[in-house]
Amino acid sequence: MSDAAGPPDPSELRAEIVGSLLRPPELLEARERRESGELDSAEFKRIEDAAVLDAIRLQEEIGFNVVCDGEFRRAGFATHFYESVEGITMSSGVPLPWRDDAGAGLPEGAPATVRPVVVERLRRRHSACTEEWAFLRGHTKRTGKVTLISSEMAAALYDPERSRDAYPSREDYHAHVVELLRQEVAEVVRLGCTYIQLDAPQYGALLDPEMRATFRDHGSDPDQMIDAGIEMDNTIIAGFPGVTFGLHICRGNNRSRFMAEGDYEPVTRVFERGGFDRYLLEYDDQRSGGFSPLRAVPDDRVVVLGLLTTKKPDLESAEEIKARITEAEAYISSERLALSPQCGFASAAGGNQLTPADQRAKLELVAQIAAEHWR
Repeated sequence: MSDAAGPPDPSELRAEIVGSLLRPPELLEARERRESGELDSAEFKRIEDAAVLDAIRLQEEIGFNVVCDGEFRRAGFATHFYESVEGITMSSGVPLPWRDDAGAGLPEGAPATVRPVVVERLRRRHSACTEEWAFLRGHTKRTGKVTLISSEMAAALYDPERSRDAYPSREDYHAHVVELLRQEVAEVVRLGCTYIQLDAPQYGALLDPEMRATFRDHGSDPDQMIDAGIEMDNTIIAGFPGVTFGLHICRGNNRSRFMAEGDYEPVTRVFERGGFDRYLLEYDDQRSGGFSPLRAVPDDRVVVLGLLTTKKPDLESAEEIKARITEAEAYISSERLALSPQCGFASAAGGNQLTPADQRAKLELVAQIAAEHWR
């Protein structure tokens, strides 16, 4: 057991994971048995705690200076927030357009996913993150990272028809969401957390040309949505000295599928006007575009290049990854770069189509390349 470490030093923080790790089979089985009533809460908690300890040790053994809990206590990367409030329905929203490189949807047997919808005024039931953080800080001497959904991700739950009775306008809902998310940040900071990452796949949707057109067809201006997200996120993270804030932008991640594609050019003002210290960006394949949008990142910010894919088992070569880092250095200086996988390995509990051995090999390669490139 130990107290939490201080804020991470950017010069020492060259490698990290984005958030989720593959759940071990015993944890997935235990969750199913608990949901069916076959396993009591105490025994489930024992199994869950043991799995989180293994996730922490994995990151420590590989050599990461910042660790997280693998998001093992969540059914999905965002469900900790959905479950912390009342007023959201999870079963009747718009289906999400998951696909792979060949255009195929989710694998057979995988549960379909829909975007949750706010149907009543949100009422806080409990904290989304403090249990995760309290356990993490008590079981590592390294800096711990907490992940939380971004405001734009939460804002996307508003439906003009179904949410109107709870919130007469989208702006009313946005103001309340910001209040709730800022409260989450304040609680984990009060308990000693010094690194918080907001996950923002909704920005990834707003850079996709086809999805931007869809938003316009439904009466929403994508650029206004980006501007609103920047303002809300800045409000959530403002006024917490000594805390490092990261923003992760990806294009969707579920069972090795994605939702969006396109380069970061349409969201460069997120870099220019956002208050974040670190931007964790997805750059694992041609869907991500080039590095030229990084020219918009202010000189005092860090970009974490997500160059190794979590969607496929094939292990990248160190030479290829180092070459891509060098390519990025044409737009942003080396001392302001770091390395990670492009997203989590299991943004949904079922996980991407890799094995634990594949996952470990990729994480070890991240640590190896970071140590060699930034000696």
